[in-house]
Amino acid sequence: QVQLVESGGGLVQAGGSLRLSCAASGRTFRSYALGWFRQAPGKEREFVAAVTWDGRTNYAESVKGRFTVSRDNAKNTAYLQMNTLKPEDTAVYYCADQPYDSGEYDYWGQGTQVTVSA
Repeated sequence: QVQLVESGGGLVQAGGSLRLSCAASGRTFRSYALGWFRQAPGKEREFVAAVTWDGRTNYAESVKGRFTVSRDNAKNTAYLQMNTLKPEDTAVYYCADQPYDSGEYDYWGQGTQVTVSA
């Protein structure tokens, strides 16, 4: 069973930065991709960014140029560097694991709250 634990959330002023981490455990092989999603109150969960095992990245249009996703395979950890944060970035952020190139994320973390004040 894969376990994902996010950390690094918090309260920040607009224009500030945060870095989220996602530590994966319980697997002995490298996952195909690690992704970040977010869910704001009253809204559906949405894709934010993802990074494959070989470093290829993909971003939602709303965060391009501001967020950077990365991973350290030796540490089984993914990161989401968030710069120039906006109040509309306020949400619970989840990391997710896609074990194979299936398009499906099979494992999810518990989420970490990010709040951006105006």
